[in-house]
Amino acid sequence: MKNNIRVLRVEEEWQRAGAYMVRIQGMNREYGISLREEIDEHDGEGTRYIVLLDGEYPVATCRFYEIAPGTVMLGRVVVLPEYRGQQLGLAAVQQAEQWMRELGYAEVKIESRVEAVGFYLKQGYTAEDDTVFQNSVFQCINMKKKLN
Repeated sequence: MKNNIRVLRVEEEWQRAGAYMVRIQGMNREYGISLREEIDEHDGEGTRYIVLLDGEYPVATCRFYEIAPGTVMLGRVVVLPEYRGQQLGLAAVQQAEQWMRELGYAEVKIESRVEAVGFYLKQGYTAEDDTVFQNSVFQCINMKKKLN
């Protein structure tokens, strides 16, 4: 990870705007996902966001929210195209997992895009089964990880 990249745990609305900006640039524009699909019912209060900044410019993000006592859903892991290949997605996920542990969560789940399954396997996630399903424009697999 570059030296000028810093991690922000979102606590204020203006910081959340940084997460949305990365998602709009990285998903809405790149994959044609509508703004309504990208900003969904899980965004807002109760959802926690990690934003990686290059100086003051948001370049990567992810979010998580509780889906059951002790379990959270990780998602919207996005890195701006020009920042990919620098392990910023890994940094965002690791920072989110650390925060989850601090909050007392025991398990994290994700709907991984098929092409990202290898990334999550390397991070200790396992596929819940081998069912591939369509989520918006992507084919996905449900994965999970025990936090310790």
